[in-house]
Amino acid sequence: MKLLNNKFPNIFIEKNSLYTKSVDKKTFFDEKTFVNNNIFFREWDPKRSKLAAGLMKGLSQIGLKEGSIVLYLGASHGYTPSFISDIISNNGFMFCVEFSPEVARDLVTICEAKKNMVPILADANHPEIYKELLTEVDIVYQDIAQKNQVQIFLRNCDAYLKKEGFGLLAIKARSIDVTKKPRDIYQQVRSELEKYITIVDYRELEPFEKDHAIFVVKKK
Repeated sequence: MKLLNNKFPNIFIEKNSLYTKSVDKKTFFDEKTFVNNNIFFREWDPKRSKLAAGLMKGLSQIGLKEGSIVLYLGASHGYTPSFISDIISNNGFMFCVEFSPEVARDLVTICEAKKNMVPILADANHPEIYKELLTEVDIVYQDIAQKNQVQIFLRNCDAYLKKEGFGLLAIKARSIDVTKKPRDIYQQVRSELEKYITIVDYRELEPFEKDHAIFVVKKK
């Protein structure tokens, strides 16, 4: 199988499928895997990951690279974090914040198997809670389906994101306001973000994720 580099480190595309180059040659979610030239690849499903969906929709910039330090808000069971772990490689590191203890059990299992991930059981609404556990980060990634998801993102970017660092915000429109059209919600989010941070890219995620979009921003 011939893989084409998708212009981002450790992310590859072959026809309509997306893959990461695994740093540890392990699989966690029954994803398809294969070996090519002694390199272990994992298939990344854009219907299970907003970041993968954004890449398939043509994101021009994501900020992630080998060695990046990442704060992931809303890490859930660890699906997307496990692929970001591959992207940043073992010389990068990721702090994975999750609020639900039940969900975090799966996340902990993945973090124990990975060398570059650590779970943090905390409420991302209150970034001061985990300030003793974090350093400044290169990337803030958020996937939290709450009404105030934009405010949570900006609060954490203000607290932990380095100047010129990148943020990736997955927006679930229906969690903000079910009475408004998603496009109107995205414009509302854009206006709010632009007051504090520079937007460098944006993609709506259909057909992979209904009523979802992803914003890529850079801290001024």
